[in-house]
Amino acid sequence: MKKVTSARIAQLLFLTLFLVLFLMTEYRGSDRIVAAVNGFFRANPLTAASTMLATRQYQPLLLPGLLVLLCALFLGRFFCGWICPLGTVLDLVTGRIRKVGALRALTGRAKYWLLLPLLTASLLGVNLAGLLDPIALLLRALTFFFHPLVGDTVRGGWRSLYGVVGDRRDLLDPGYRLIRDYLLPFRETLYPLAFLSALLFVLILFLERYERRAWCRRLCPLGTLLGLLSRLGPLRRTPAKLCADCRACREHCPTSFDQELLQTEECILCMECALNCPSRRVDFGWRARQPQTGAVLERRVFLGGLLGGVALARGFRFREPAAQAKLLRPPGVRDEDEFLKKCVRCGECMKVCLRSALYPAFFQAGAEGLYTPLLVPRLGYCEYNCTLCGQVCPTGAIPDLPREEKQRQVIGKAVFDKNHCLPFAKRIDCIVCEEHCPIPGKAIRSERVELTGFDGARRTVQQPYVVDELCNGCGICENVCPLEGKAAIEVFRVKDRTPLKSPSGGAPPPLHPYADPYQGGRS
Repeated sequence: MKKVTSARIAQLLFLTLFLVLFLMTEYRGSDRIVAAVNGFFRANPLTAASTMLATRQYQPLLLPGLLVLLCALFLGRFFCGWICPLGTVLDLVTGRIRKVGALRALTGRAKYWLLLPLLTASLLGVNLAGLLDPIALLLRALTFFFHPLVGDTVRGGWRSLYGVVGDRRDLLDPGYRLIRDYLLPFRETLYPLAFLSALLFVLILFLERYERRAWCRRLCPLGTLLGLLSRLGPLRRTPAKLCADCRACREHCPTSFDQELLQTEECILCMECALNCPSRRVDFGWRARQPQTGAVLERRVFLGGLLGGVALARGFRFREPAAQAKLLRPPGVRDEDEFLKKCVRCGECMKVCLRSALYPAFFQAGAEGLYTPLLVPRLGYCEYNCTLCGQVCPTGAIPDLPREEKQRQVIGKAVFDKNHCLPFAKRIDCIVCEEHCPIPGKAIRSERVELTGFDGARRTVQQPYVVDELCNGCGICENVCPLEGKAAIEVFRVKDRTPLKSPSGGAPPPLHPYADPYQGGRS
């Protein structure tokens, strides 16, 4: 029977914690989310390094990531072997090594060609590390593809089961409520980029056919960052290479042996070699730093990585002007550049969005904005009393604001298309947008206007208009517009996203419940 190491126990515990927090990062009937999976990102050294380089300032939320980075200086890549949920998934699905070193010639120094451009681009203000961060890759695959797929399958299966059992289906209801309330996603949504997210995850698993922990050894930027630090630390394994009379370590080690030598920067501290050594020769301890005999970072790789980062920082900044007009960000985001520097592209805000308003961007914000959250009013709207997206954001890209302050945040401004809106284009009454506007005092109002209809008859029509001083761009008006396809009122991005004035600061007071909102026309 295979022995279970302390590292494997820790892996399983952290993976369980990750999945539990993932399920808790969901709307479950409460206005506050007490625990979320964002803790894994705040303890992520790559997130901490890239975000602070991009913003060029200390981010208190990411202090755990700096502490893990400091620990890596003494303990090496312990995060990869004890904590990382993606690494644990790879260990669980991987059998014995099939082709040792099969990817070494193919990938070469690819991990440095990924890490160095990412960090250099971050230093130049373009933070793309979240695209290849292992925790973000796993979380996006779960959020956008696997969890919705499970939810849709379970709900469909339960409906079929209800049809089979007929009148006795009430007996099954407690079981469904238990699954619905704790396991299934709150909303049934199809996400853009869901297939791409799943494909990247499956490709990482596919690499395991050729080499154990191939992603971790050859590509992962987080593991590469920790590995570079581990070369400077005092924790060393003895013996430093395979024993001539045994060589059993190569069979058990998932990452570290290339040819005869232990690669210190690739050791994930799994302790498999020490546990399975038949001669009990393997030991890990604190020793004076010795010259490394393994591969080092060549000058050409270092300089090439820096130039690659400059190319990324310049080449990924283009944004199509037409797409910018509808580039609506979550509430509280005022500066687009600052938001892009902080966003880790984890997808948590989209997962908890109460009204299905947030979706991952493709190229609406340019290549730099890939996977960042966009508000799409025609598909959903920002709930007036909801603050969930700010609660789960790990880096503060979406600020966690009190409800009253969040309600005053400006996402955009609503604008009528008079060639499309029924009261203007057809000269018939329609006040659906006004009826649904949640703003006290109504950001959308209407006035009675006497017009000549297309049949030549005089008639009175209620025509809506937007009070810009009250509109926060929540998108409910565009979402509920009864016209098919393109809405007659749309929310557009604005440069000035200064919060609206509070009622005490001069905004019109809320209407009396029984007052006539049309009395007096425009104010």
